[in-house]
Amino acid sequence: MDRLVYTSLSALRGAMARQASTANNLANANTVGFRAEIANQRALWVQGQGFDARALASEEVLAADMSEGVVSETGRALDIAMEGDALLAVQADNGEEAYTRRGDLQLSDTGLLTTGAGNPVLGDQGPVTLPPADSVKIDKDGTIWIVPTGGDPNLPQQVGRLKLTSPVGSNVAKGLDGLFRVVGGGALPADPLASVNAGSLEGSNVNPTKALVDMVEASRAWDQQLKLITTTRELDSATADLMRLPS
Repeated sequence: MDRLVYTSLSALRGAMARQASTANNLANANTVGFRAEIANQRALWVQGQGFDARALASEEVLAADMSEGVVSETGRALDIAMEGDALLAVQADNGEEAYTRRGDLQLSDTGLLTTGAGNPVLGDQGPVTLPPADSVKIDKDGTIWIVPTGGDPNLPQQVGRLKLTSPVGSNVAKGLDGLFRVVGGGALPADPLASVNAGSLEGSNVNPTKALVDMVEASRAWDQQLKLITTTRELDSATADLMRLPS
């Protein structure tokens, strides 16, 4: 009976991991630029003599759904929607270069340009800082123009350019902080063909209806395995009763 119990335990852990992934996707259904996480199962073979035929199932987040979300026009100068498969380079909390589709840019009190999640936006020369300005404009190729405070609106000044990259041909993975990184370290080169649509925002690509269906399926899988464990315990007790010597 022990094999059946361990099989059910493995399935319970998989159902719990799937439920956690689905819940995280559902919680971020309205997060700007969020990419849904894809959880799947893989076999973990037990090592050791006599265990070659045993394998536990491990369900974990293996990839992210990179399909585009719905783009909405906002008219806000600092809102950008990456086009195609372009990614915006940002600085992660640990200082590493990472990438995101989040385009709701913000300006801090010091002029530092950040995403809505607070990550500094990177340009060709590192984190982008803007001087005080009456207006800001971001071109399709990521070039940033400002009209300095009190300046002539007809004479905008270029102050930097967003670092836009493409993950095509590179192995990138999504981290627990929601940012993408190059697997094994390193940084993606700037893509001169990458472009943004200023004044627009890309929403999350999570399908709430599908996420709810996935959550119900994971819940049913959990209940099914609990019933299997209960049945195993009843069979084990019945076997022990048969082998008990009459007193």
